[in-house]
Amino acid sequence: MKWKESDFNNGILQIKSVLIYGPDAGLVDELCDKAIDKLEIDKDNLLAIDANELREKQDALFAESCSPSMFGGRKAIIIAGAGDSDTKIISDLVTTQSLCATVIITAGDLRVGSLRKLFEDGKDIATIACYTDDTKTLESLIHKELSAEAGIHQVTPDAMSYMLSHLGGDRGITRSFLQKIAIYVSDKHVVDLEDVEKCLPDTSASSADDYMYSLTAGHINQTMIALDRLLYGGADTNMLVRMLYTHFSKLLTAVVDGQLPKLFWKIADKFNMAVKIWPESEIVNVLSKLNELEKMCRTNGMQPEILIRDFSLKLSVRAAKLALQRRK
Repeated sequence: MKWKESDFNNGILQIKSVLIYGPDAGLVDELCDKAIDKLEIDKDNLLAIDANELREKQDALFAESCSPSMFGGRKAIIIAGAGDSDTKIISDLVTTQSLCATVIITAGDLRVGSLRKLFEDGKDIATIACYTDDTKTLESLIHKELSAEAGIHQVTPDAMSYMLSHLGGDRGITRSFLQKIAIYVSDKHVVDLEDVEKCLPDTSASSADDYMYSLTAGHINQTMIALDRLLYGGADTNMLVRMLYTHFSKLLTAVVDGQLPKLFWKIADKFNMAVKIWPESEIVNVLSKLNELEKMCRTNGMQPEILIRDFSLKLSVRAAKLALQRRK
């Protein structure tokens, strides 16, 4: 069965297994941790295994999953990084009658396939998709975290606009930042633009802006200079890929719905240009390639920096060509 996030708290106690997947790796991790907390799993009753080890450790996994705890209490099994190729083993595990553990499966952005179908169609197993926060859910999260309960009396409009433009690609990073900003302004109880700019994640906020918005507007030199600054400053390549995924997702929404998101004034012009030049089909194709790029950055023998430089150059050149075609 399919779950929403609101179904999770009570539902996790009633099922044999849950598949938690999606492009927001931070939210996947957050829900996995929440499941362990809700189930009250002691560390001695928890076994975590990577999906790459499933075939090698299948016998040991089944033995552990189908035997009662020696210490009492619930047991849990975490299988991380699963995909469609693991469906048969996972299906055998979660449907066995002698299962003594709750099985938690985590995965990236799965397409509709055998693994999702298994959990979506099951009666005592469930699946929940972890998509990156859109403007509405992100604004709700910001208000929840920066509330009177956290000692915050006001978030200025400029600060909110800036946060909506820069956060949302990873729930874990978003929460971490909001906790950081709450502590930073604890003496004055007001979050303003200057505070947000100072506390935004360690990669330079201005360089991140220049990188993403110059790329989709077709400003090749600005894109590559900004990327150089980010990488020189120690930016994580996987995080840059997720930032791009969030950026192109916002662009897709704007192109399809015709509604522009709330943007900080410094980047609005470039985003408006991108909306005019990028067709929906090409954005969808880029999102698919970004999923592939993230996997390559983790598994490919090439240096991740080389991969993202090559990808960024090709994308910015494509955007420049699209802009030129529009002007003709």
